[in-house]
Amino acid sequence: MLGQELLIAFGLTLMAGLATGIGSVLAFFTRTTNTRFLSFALGFSAGVMIYVSMIEIFFKAKDSLVDALGPQLGNWSTVGAFFGGMLLIAAIDRFIPKKTNPHEVKKVEDMEKAPDGPVKDDALLKMGTFAALAIAIHNFPEGIATFTAALQDPHLGFAIAAAIAIHNIPEGIAVSVPIYFATGDKKKAFKLSFLSGLSEPVGAIVAYLILMPFLNDVMFGVIFAGVAGIMVFISLDELLPASKKYDEAHLSIYGIMSGMAVMALSLLLFI
Repeated sequence: MLGQELLIAFGLTLMAGLATGIGSVLAFFTRTTNTRFLSFALGFSAGVMIYVSMIEIFFKAKDSLVDALGPQLGNWSTVGAFFGGMLLIAAIDRFIPKKTNPHEVKKVEDMEKAPDGPVKDDALLKMGTFAALAIAIHNFPEGIATFTAALQDPHLGFAIAAAIAIHNIPEGIAVSVPIYFATGDKKKAFKLSFLSGLSEPVGAIVAYLILMPFLNDVMFGVIFAGVAGIMVFISLDELLPASKKYDEAHLSIYGIMSGMAVMALSLLLFI
């Protein structure tokens, strides 16, 4: 049974990570960006992450830590791990150069801005390569988050994996556009975009090899509280701003509300 749970957790993490490849494919096979869809989808992803973090994961972490450490130390540890997760992902973002930050909004039609074909610009190629590296570094803790959540609760892990997969799609576009501009090589742009997503299953493997041997109530509680902090930060720092940049009217807000409602309903159905 444990082997099956591991396969499900790893499979969900792999699915989330490789969604960067979907963004790359969209960049090559569509003429324009469906901004309405992306605005709603990114808002939906944020709604899922915020709701599941604050309503489900945080309190599971608190219950585990309070049971293991007592009310006072357990509550303090939960809050400390929650903000520790935020600080971890903030530190990772802090060291990503702004020019190569993959969370800058890119559109498929940006490819049409080079009428004479690829520009053969080494600086542009470097920017795209660094964007891929930045995504790989950034996705690593997301892989740990998805894997540990899925291992504890496959239903919860699926919701997190789906939300992360949605937010990885624009990141795939962000890698593909500058690399294609610089090289004119769709295969190279797709490969780098695809490979950048592999850091999420790598994060899952690291979680399994390093964290699993020490997984007790305290470790589980700390990891889960940290995961909640990571996902809230990602939602507020990346998903919501990106959703608003693509926004038409109030689609991003409708997406957030829908994501929260769907997550609430799914949790109620599985009580």
